[in-house]
Amino acid sequence: MEARLVGRRPVVPASALVAGLVPPPHFGAATFATYVPDPHFPSQSDALGRTRDFVGGIGGAMRRRSSAGAGLYLDGGFGVGKTHLLTAMAHAVGGRAAYATFLEYTNLVGALGFVAARDSLAHFRLVCIDEFELDDPGDTLLMARLMRELADAGVAIAATSNTPPGALGQGRFAADDFRREIQALSSRFDVVRIDGPDYRHRERRAEFEPLSDAEVREAASATGGVVEEWADVVNDLVHVHPSRFGAYVDGIAILGLLGVAPLRDQNEALRVVSLVDRLYDRNVRVAASGVPFAQVFGEQMMAGGFRKKYQRALSRLGSMAGGEP
Repeated sequence: MEARLVGRRPVVPASALVAGLVPPPHFGAATFATYVPDPHFPSQSDALGRTRDFVGGIGGAMRRRSSAGAGLYLDGGFGVGKTHLLTAMAHAVGGRAAYATFLEYTNLVGALGFVAARDSLAHFRLVCIDEFELDDPGDTLLMARLMRELADAGVAIAATSNTPPGALGQGRFAADDFRREIQALSSRFDVVRIDGPDYRHRERRAEFEPLSDAEVREAASATGGVVEEWADVVNDLVHVHPSRFGAYVDGIAILGLLGVAPLRDQNEALRVVSLVDRLYDRNVRVAASGVPFAQVFGEQMMAGGFRKKYQRALSRLGSMAGGEP
């Protein structure tokens, strides 16, 4: 029987959701040693040293932890190594570190409830939050409360956020927004600015030439390949809780998408963004026919409050379609 994505309804126990708070396969080999600072941007070497020091301050169980309850925020644009350093921190702490994206943590709270999620996370020494979102007031307040209660319990917190490309060069734009949104916690966070260009140049990749349907099917014919109609995938996501999107795509190596078309509304678009993130985390390749990915999110969406999410999704779609990291 041909493998399918559409129709999957994974059941993920609460214990598995918490156990899954680890760096994704895409960053499975990320360590401090494998981060190579660009000599033209001294802030990258500084960030490497400061993240190492922060992890060193977490310490062992029998001695005082200088980083307990403290926070570190990595601020910078796309492709400067923030996620690499964040995952390196998680790997250095090992099983006592929780790692997930901002959206995954909000989904965890939605699946478990606030108190259960907080109590589960309070057992970790370090909670890493990748891609802290500043565009949804409700989710931001929820995460600010969660971070405050974890910090009060002595948990160290490290976070990243991408400065939107349109804001590059505006100084500490993202850092100022982050501090404003977390308010009571801001004094506990040290901000580390990381400068430099996107070393992957991913902004160009969403303009790839779409394949024909036959080429998509051929590309996805390898082991672990799945072919689906774009519209069917978009419609199917309504029936899967975002906290299960990772399990939804598990086991897929190549996803073929037929008839990619512009999305109709923001709810659809945000679900697709979540799916793209989980595909990217798992190093899934994408082959697609239809319109270029650059046309998936309309002008109104790209000009709205969620534009940073859409820009990240386009960058990642282009990367997966190009077969590059």
